[in-house]
Amino acid sequence: MPKRSPADAVIGHGTDLRGIGRLTIDAITGVTDLVESVHATIVALPSPLGAAVRDPTRGITGLVYRSVRGITRFVGDGLDLALAQFAPLLNRIDSLPQRGAVVSALNGVLGDHLAATDNPLAIDMHLRKDGRPLKLGRKSLAAAYPQATGKVVVLIHGLCMNDLQWDWNGHDHGAALARDAGWTPVYLHYNTGRHISSNGRELSAQLDKLLREWPVPVERFAIVCHSMGGLVARSACHSAQRGKRQWLSRLDSLVFLGTPHHGAPLERAGSWFDMLIALSPYTAPFARLGKIRSAGIQDLRHGNLIEADWRKHGDDGRRDPRTPLPLPESVRSYAIAVSTDKEGASNVGGLAAAERFSGDTLVPVASALGLHPDPAFDLHIPKSHRWIGHGLHHLDLLGDAQVYRRIRRWLG
Repeated sequence: MPKRSPADAVIGHGTDLRGIGRLTIDAITGVTDLVESVHATIVALPSPLGAAVRDPTRGITGLVYRSVRGITRFVGDGLDLALAQFAPLLNRIDSLPQRGAVVSALNGVLGDHLAATDNPLAIDMHLRKDGRPLKLGRKSLAAAYPQATGKVVVLIHGLCMNDLQWDWNGHDHGAALARDAGWTPVYLHYNTGRHISSNGRELSAQLDKLLREWPVPVERFAIVCHSMGGLVARSACHSAQRGKRQWLSRLDSLVFLGTPHHGAPLERAGSWFDMLIALSPYTAPFARLGKIRSAGIQDLRHGNLIEADWRKHGDDGRRDPRTPLPLPESVRSYAIAVSTDKEGASNVGGLAAAERFSGDTLVPVASALGLHPDPAFDLHIPKSHRWIGHGLHHLDLLGDAQVYRRIRRWLG
């Protein structure tokens, strides 16, 4: 169990109830829309593979559906107002230790919706220490890090997770690097349901300020990222290049742990489900349920990094829409993949060899190593900078001793 953050109690039960109340209202109105769409389709009796009916129902039936939506929104506004009055009192009640993990998971699945509707449960991006947001001013950073070193490592978590979950089974890569190699760890906390390009752009701005205000001269700067975090880091590098931000020139190492550089098959399977269920007008309305995957999750389909990638995506997820985006030339990049296979080589030379291994249940080995049949998409990470751990799953990357030894060797 990850260590508990004192900041978990900052947004407590009162705000949680308001956020959950808003989500409930959104869900009721969404189901009402779905039921009305099914009703309209049945009344119209289209052919089995014909077009779905888009027009709302009319007459008394339409009035009923409009009334349900109106009453629901009215009740929701009243509930939100009432909870707003009680929130200060309820927030004095200490939150459960698991709250941070639950809210992070919720943001992973619905984070784009939470942000778009200003839901109190939406996570704002912060660089943090011990679960508390850092104020990115020189005096504040000096107070937060009285023993700051010139070696700064930023750790970026993956989908549906948070910064406290780097503490995995009693091990934290950041804390271990501080203990063994003199690095000062800074942890990113962000809404993983937002588009990767949006998170990358915001992260780039925060890293620029972090290094500019760091209380001692920065000698080395590295990023260690798990899963989706690696895509956010790459997107931030691209944003920094375009915006000519100074932090990128100070970055010397990028370490990717199970990052789906070329996508995750499970998300692509979800997109095929969307396509199949939408073929018949009688099942098409239920395709909306399959869409309850955040923008961040849908970006994992192919590993979208920039806004143009997901804008070209449209409603068809079968074609890879990405623009090839190489790694920064001035940065040493490293990649670790893990496989559920018990045995095998720890270092492979090419795509064909990597594809012989099972993945980590979420990310294929080739994708985690940045290997691709198209040279434009291949990340060209040197063989000596790639490593495969065996008999491990995706989350084992956070706490496995072999993985840590490899990170320490590369950053040493």
